[in-house]
Amino acid sequence: MTIQLDQIPVKRALVSVYDKTGLAELAQGLASAGVEIVSTGSTAAMIQAAGVPVTEVAQVTGFPEVLGGRVKTLHPFIHSGILADKNVDDHMAQLAEHDIAPFDLVVVNLYPFVQTVASGATQPEVIEQIDIGGPTMVRATAKNHGSVAIVTNPQAYHEILTAVANGGFSLAQRQRLAVEAFAHTASYDTAVATWMAEQFDDAEHPAYAGHALELKEALRYGENPHQPAALYTTATTPKPGVAQAKLLHGKAMSFNNYVDADAAIRAAFTFTDPAVAVIKHANPCGLAVASAGAQDAIADAHAKAHATDPVSAFGGVIAANRPVSAAMAEQVKDIFTEVVVAPAFTPEALEILTAKKNIRLLQLPDDFALDTKEFKQISGGMLVQDADMYQAPGDNPAQWELVAGEPADEETMRDLVFAWEAVRAPKSNAILLAAHQAAVGIGMGQVNRLDSCRLAIERANTLGAASTGAQEVSAPGGAENVDGAGAPDRATGSVAASDAFFPFADGLQILIDAGVRAVVQPGGSMRDDQVIEAANAAGITMYLTGGARHFYHG
Repeated sequence: MTIQLDQIPVKRALVSVYDKTGLAELAQGLASAGVEIVSTGSTAAMIQAAGVPVTEVAQVTGFPEVLGGRVKTLHPFIHSGILADKNVDDHMAQLAEHDIAPFDLVVVNLYPFVQTVASGATQPEVIEQIDIGGPTMVRATAKNHGSVAIVTNPQAYHEILTAVANGGFSLAQRQRLAVEAFAHTASYDTAVATWMAEQFDDAEHPAYAGHALELKEALRYGENPHQPAALYTTATTPKPGVAQAKLLHGKAMSFNNYVDADAAIRAAFTFTDPAVAVIKHANPCGLAVASAGAQDAIADAHAKAHATDPVSAFGGVIAANRPVSAAMAEQVKDIFTEVVVAPAFTPEALEILTAKKNIRLLQLPDDFALDTKEFKQISGGMLVQDADMYQAPGDNPAQWELVAGEPADEETMRDLVFAWEAVRAPKSNAILLAAHQAAVGIGMGQVNRLDSCRLAIERANTLGAASTGAQEVSAPGGAENVDGAGAPDRATGSVAASDAFFPFADGLQILIDAGVRAVVQPGGSMRDDQVIEAANAAGITMYLTGGARHFYHG
């Protein structure tokens, strides 16, 4: 029976790294502890330049590095020293027979494949950064962790020197480092496999889709306090997102904060014009773009978005697709808000908002971009799809078909286009009412379109700014009538977008009866003729997108 050694002194180390952060200090520390260092190429050159004795791999193998460095460590004199199990007498006898010295420590990090892809390098340049010898050494050492310690992260160099000074790595340390090492190579290989499939697999859906995740932080809990949770980042893609955002102020983000912040940026960054989304429970309760000629565009967009539903905005998450200005900060400061996420905050805005203890301010990375692929976990597997980026032909209003009423004038068409873009954000079934390029009523997440229509009207006419004592918001289309509660009748004169077709005319009739004057919807129902007839009878404008729809199940 093999008994694994607990603590193994470090007498001989193999060091071969691309990232040379801390390398000189590591080599000096190892040398001062009497550790023999074997190294390769530029790593060996840097160690020598630091005044530390080093044995080059070619001296060990008796064979020079060849093929531009593609082959240097792939040799029995190296890998036998890595893979020999010091608990097995026959292994040690074979090393002695062939005059091979074992290693006690291997320090390796890999070619920067992901960074090279992100840099826009050519295919040959990227392929040259597919490391072969590095992952082989890492995996070999991690397999033989009973006898050798593997370190892949320069941040762990202090641990190496501490272990060397204290008599070597314990078995528990070597096991933990082996886990980290296998995760490192798995992430690396997933990145390579994913890129190769994108480059050379002509199938619409590649046979392999990798998704390597690396732990960023443990969270206090998940959706509910009894659910442990953590944040992982996607190591296989160079595109940063909300997971890489910088917390400028406030307590740590929660699981639900991240979910809502992601939904918020998905809604706000749909638009190219300055836009703000207010999110509650992953659904928008406010969404608007800035008015033309607004003195402070992002503040104007926020004021309009907040006015959609000031009641639900309490405790919400706000996303802006432009830097937050002082004027927007002044509007936000007196509203209880969980998170504000944006590309940046002006110094004045930061000064205003950081005076609020509990608000979280989240700054997106400079190269932030919405994901073009979406992954949805289901039991036993994963669903993968192209993200809904308004790429359908019917998303172009020039291709919409006018099927009822008069052609929309310029202002009405602007609102219809806004509504069509905005209806992507709420959970389906979704109906969104809009005026002046702002949502005024949203019916979302209902199990039938009738209820979504009713909800959109109810929210438009009961949750407006006038009903809460907030800034007065005039009714769209010049309507001034209000209901008995004192809220503006914002449905009258608004336009509507439906994320999918009306299966019957009854849903549309609810909108018509509430005073909606124009509608855009996909069409494609078996009863389109009845829906169109209802629109014509009411004298409202209706456009069909030719089947383009925007279901969002979240």
